[in-house]
Amino acid sequence: MRMIQGTLEDLGTPLSDVTFVVVDLETTGGSPQECGITEFGAVKVRGGEVLGEFQTFVNPGHPIPAFISVLTGITDSMVRDAPRVEAALTAFLEFAAGSVLVAHNAGFDVSFLKAAARRANLSWPNHPVLDTVHLARQLVTRDEAPNHRLSSLAVLFGATTTPDHRALHDARATVDVLHGLIERVGNLGVHSLEELKDYSARVPAATRRKRHLADSLPDSPGVYVFKDGQGRALYVGTSVNIRTRVRSYFTASEGRRRMAEMVRIAETVTPIVCPTALEAEVRELRLIAAHKPRYNRRSRNPEKALWLKLTIEPFPRLSIVKAVIGDGARYAGPFASRSAAEAAVAAIHEVVPLRQCLERLSPTRPRSACALADMGRCGAPCVGRQTVEEYAVVSAQVADLLTGDSRQVMARLRERMATLSEQERFEDARTVRDRTLSLVRGAARAQRMDPLARTAELVAARRHPLAGGWEIVVVRHGRLAGSSISPRGADPMPYVEAARATAEVVLAPDAPASAATPEETDKILRWLEQPGVRIVDIVGQWTCPVGGAGAARAELEALTQSAADAIGFAHSA
Repeated sequence: MRMIQGTLEDLGTPLSDVTFVVVDLETTGGSPQECGITEFGAVKVRGGEVLGEFQTFVNPGHPIPAFISVLTGITDSMVRDAPRVEAALTAFLEFAAGSVLVAHNAGFDVSFLKAAARRANLSWPNHPVLDTVHLARQLVTRDEAPNHRLSSLAVLFGATTTPDHRALHDARATVDVLHGLIERVGNLGVHSLEELKDYSARVPAATRRKRHLADSLPDSPGVYVFKDGQGRALYVGTSVNIRTRVRSYFTASEGRRRMAEMVRIAETVTPIVCPTALEAEVRELRLIAAHKPRYNRRSRNPEKALWLKLTIEPFPRLSIVKAVIGDGARYAGPFASRSAAEAAVAAIHEVVPLRQCLERLSPTRPRSACALADMGRCGAPCVGRQTVEEYAVVSAQVADLLTGDSRQVMARLRERMATLSEQERFEDARTVRDRTLSLVRGAARAQRMDPLARTAELVAARRHPLAGGWEIVVVRHGRLAGSSISPRGADPMPYVEAARATAEVVLAPDAPASAATPEETDKILRWLEQPGVRIVDIVGQWTCPVGGAGAARAELEALTQSAADAIGFAHSA
């Protein structure tokens, strides 16, 4: 199996490739609004090597307090001929361009730099900032050092320069402290800038202690399953890089409260490496449906999908059912909720005089009519006002809508909405529009799934965007039966034949339902419809109706979005 290399974004920036500028400032006091900078000291390092140093005195524009001169050794005479902060800051920003700023107690130094930039009308470049004090508090115990001051840490890590409240000396000592801290987090599996930033953020100790769960995971695409101490699935996810993604759950970047709770319970993480991203997405869906992990909020109950059915009887009616059976009836859906299915039924009844009673009617045994007959909303076959043949003309309109020709019913619904709008019954028109949207969404979904559900086998391929070669997918009756990748430069056909030979055997379903869950078939269809996907072979026909509900759905969704945008604009105005 050929693994897929993750993107640089997934893998992060290796710490050895990061340019750090370690900076220290000496000032005339503790308030950046009232006090000035007297000295800049900075050291540029990358990969453990010093690339350059920057040092300059600064004339703060006012006398240095005596106690500050005693502390730093910097006097008024030393800064009298020094540049003002505008010139010094401009030179420093050029020196630090494109780097990560590092400081010991970074909040102090950065606040002075930003205040100086505001006074000089210079834009602050928003460098990433790393605070060695904060990182040391998480890595250095009281048994190792009495406190987390720079002087104490310099002794602990064997700094070659003793900090003495002179900017460049303190910056040099901070460089040695930074390297010592990076070595420690490296032993804990932190190797990229992104991981270091997350590690240095405020993450509960209980969460950080679980980082070891990611240590043995592969740098490969696939699915990961968090499990509790009894081996029960807590959460299922997917990623192009399993180890990097799982690590993110133990960092500050994971802000979801329920995920923090899940991490506290988790004891193991099981990886499932997949050759293609589509297979990973499908496996995730199947695992969620099978195990119903309590921390997954979607895809847990695909069996609860509902279908709209035009029944098979002398006088057909609409019924909401839980499954498709091979009885020759027409179906639309599945719908995500009963309310959506009921809205679709209401849209049809709005313009088609289909009977709404629940009883099975006999053409030879009339019964009493309901109020809908008196209102003209039904042809009253129940009392013999319509023959089977006359009623069939009415039910055929609904059958056409569900199986692929929505034009007649949609024309009537558009006319109905226009009439209501002309009568200034805008709420009623909006209700009809929303019901119609539910209808065409369900019909379009069935019309997309039906051809794939009837296709015994479809083999498709596309160029892999990163690894080269081809992603190969075998679909049988709307279910992913197998996938693989051919190496870059290799003839893909032997891999195609191997994928077909080892693919899952799938029995034909009752279309339009596929042999998979609706969500799985939807994912497969979206993959097949991507630019660059090629059909290698097909056993059956994969087509969509020209006059189907898909066009009507796109039209109504655009109309609904335009209305929502208009409302939002009106509110914002």
